[in-house]
Amino acid sequence: MKKQKGFSLIELLIVVAIILIIAAIAIPNLLRSRMAANEASAVGSLRTINTSEVTYSTTYPNIGFAANLTALGGAAPCTTATAAAACLIDDVLSVTQVKSGYKFTALGANGGGPINVTYTATAVPSVLGQSGQRAFFTDQSGVIRYDATGAAANASSPAL
Repeated sequence: MKKQKGFSLIELLIVVAIILIIAAIAIPNLLRSRMAANEASAVGSLRTINTSEVTYSTTYPNIGFAANLTALGGAAPCTTATAAAACLIDDVLSVTQVKSGYKFTALGANGGGPINVTYTATAVPSVLGQSGQRAFFTDQSGVIRYDATGAAANASSPAL
């Protein structure tokens, strides 16, 4: 009788089962890592917004803080800075206002006067539990706060 070369069906099924077990362990960790990276990116973007708001209020003292994200950025290529498009943040953040699985908002408030004396900025996951788990908030204090449920964080949320 001839001896056949190759693998039997049982051997191939065992290898496939081992690969599936390894994938079942690795995929949830990969998803958690991606969410953590998106959250880190959101915090970094809020820090950029904080810095840009301070620069904007210094550059345009008769306006104060920017009224919205569009005023901080501008369409690409942003070559001439104006009060309506200050070229301080990238166009992904200022135009689409969605970056790395998070939706961003930033609003200036005048407190009854002509100058925006405060602002608030938020980052909320686009798909809760998939693109991120926590929501983030910051204001003119520069402190970044979070909400672990992914709902809108606010000034009374815990700080990072």
